[in-house]
Amino acid sequence: MRNSLVFGFLVLFIQLAIAQEPPFFKDYTWSDNPAYVVPEDKGAESMIALKDKTVTEFYFLDKNSLIEYYLEHKVLWLNSDDKIETYNKVYLPFSSTSHLLVNKGRVITKEGNIIELDESKILTAENEETKRKYKYFAFEGIEKGSFIEYYYVVQRYPDYKGKKLSLQDDFYKKNVDFDLYAPNNLVFKFKSYNELPAVEHDTLSTKKLHWQLHLDEIVSLEPEELSAYNAYRKHVVYKLDRNLLRNVNDISSYSSVAQNLYAYYYDEYAKKTTKAIAKFLAEAKVDEVQDEASKLRKLEFFIKNNVFLSKGSGEELKDLDNVLSERVANETGLIKLYVALLRKLQIKHEIVFTSDRRDLKFDKDFEASNFLTDCLLYFPKSKSYLSPSDRGSRFGFPPPYLTDNYGLFIKEVNVGGFKSGLGKIKYIKPVSADKTFDTMVVDVSFEKDNLVNSVITFDRSFNGYYAMYMHPFMNLISAKDKDELLEGMAKNINEEVEITSKKIVNEDPELFGIKPLQFVLEFNSEAFVEKAGNKYLFKVGDLIGQQTQLYQEKERVLPVESEFERSYFRTINITIPEGYEIANLNDLNIDNSYSKDGKELLSFKSFYEIDGDVVKITADEHYRINLIDTALYQEYRTVINSAADFNKITLVFQPIKM
Repeated sequence: MRNSLVFGFLVLFIQLAIAQEPPFFKDYTWSDNPAYVVPEDKGAESMIALKDKTVTEFYFLDKNSLIEYYLEHKVLWLNSDDKIETYNKVYLPFSSTSHLLVNKGRVITKEGNIIELDESKILTAENEETKRKYKYFAFEGIEKGSFIEYYYVVQRYPDYKGKKLSLQDDFYKKNVDFDLYAPNNLVFKFKSYNELPAVEHDTLSTKKLHWQLHLDEIVSLEPEELSAYNAYRKHVVYKLDRNLLRNVNDISSYSSVAQNLYAYYYDEYAKKTTKAIAKFLAEAKVDEVQDEASKLRKLEFFIKNNVFLSKGSGEELKDLDNVLSERVANETGLIKLYVALLRKLQIKHEIVFTSDRRDLKFDKDFEASNFLTDCLLYFPKSKSYLSPSDRGSRFGFPPPYLTDNYGLFIKEVNVGGFKSGLGKIKYIKPVSADKTFDTMVVDVSFEKDNLVNSVITFDRSFNGYYAMYMHPFMNLISAKDKDELLEGMAKNINEEVEITSKKIVNEDPELFGIKPLQFVLEFNSEAFVEKAGNKYLFKVGDLIGQQTQLYQEKERVLPVESEFERSYFRTINITIPEGYEIANLNDLNIDNSYSKDGKELLSFKSFYEIDGDVVKITADEHYRINLIDTALYQEYRTVINSAADFNKITLVFQPIKM
């Protein structure tokens, strides 16, 4: 959800004849005699920043026009071919709503020679698909040990309702600065994250308000597998909080957001619109089902198969009448459509605005628009969510990175006949592991006269998020592609299999969330058994497919951030050949888990039972938590690697001693 929509209703901040100094950038420049020195202990790095300065100033062009001047000034030391390749082009934030006022760039060689970029090296290009134009510095003459330096100033539409600025990267930085200037009547508020020092108010600045943050250095933070890297970089969020001249406080208040969004989405409909809503519902055949969850599944299925989602911003894409008739909408138009249909069906719901926890954890104590980037619909009766705009998501299984996070819930309230929107920050519970599972049942026997040949029935079913990326789209997959999907299920275990039968069960897309998507195959293979003298070696672990294995070459820094909670249920039934026994059944016993407050959160447990000539092996795996703190990484790694350990198990069949 765009910030301009979320906070598009706030009052304009009119300047009332306040005398202003010229904007900061008028007197800003770089040194004519740069002398940058790489710290001795950083000489082996592939790159470092010797300067990283960001300045933003909010400025009144006239009494009605607030604009923003934004500057970035960087000095980067490049000491590898890869970094030179990456940074020989530096892209500028140029758009149709901004003006590039200053753009200067230069290369400083390791010998100290300065190569300044002229206008011919500041290029404009166009994206072939989007047709969007962009500008970039094209640096030449860079060699290992060179510095590139550049700064630019952009005049743009002011972004003051909530802005995140990340100051930490995967390379070391020196001399990091952030400054924000504003007219004396506009008071900003700041919050620092991930142990970044607080932004301070410059009390010596009298002609304009000034806040600043300076750090002599910021250490690098490397991305790690299964981590929310962007969310854990040191960053600051800032917002406009007060307008002293108009006596407006708490400008970015979520209570105002809730009321304004309610007024925008919960409109009174004309008779023509009401008829179109009823017609749309009739076409969706929602009245064919009775319970609320079934109605929501049917409605969502119809919308996501019949209304095209556009990335455009035209007014017609968010006009409800046009959406109902033309079946084309942007995200705003889709939300309007869902709200109108849900009101007609009298289904209680709430609109939820939140953030992707990989990029930004929703802060329930700091109200700002940059936490309100994504929209969900919440249904109190079923305690379930639906994403209006994510076409790959389905009712009950919202985009997983929007869950396990906080959000702003907006619901309709009626006080004395007056309807309004009430906002409340609440936790968005993740979908529990018992609703997302991968179930595998494998029956294995061996050809009587050729024990090397395994005869296998393989039954695998997916539910929840594991099914969501396939099940809702099965009607769009050709018979040939379905056949390849089935074959791939077997070939994923081993390429050398001979498939004798295959089928898909419950492939109707409307069964998603009701019944699992099931794949049943029968195949023969000599790939799982090897003869060793009078013994046979059966690679039972191969039947669960190759498993992820986590290696730890250096100490873990970032918490693990999983996409969703999940479970794996695996049952392998082995009919032991007549005259043989299994010598090493105890190798199947693996038990690794982590519990907290009496609840098992992570586990891998495999064991066996014998019933006559059949060995039943159970190998179940559960992840009932998404966020694994760094201190618990070893426990998580042990559980993950347990499945890889099982994957390596080979059972030894030996003749029974008489």
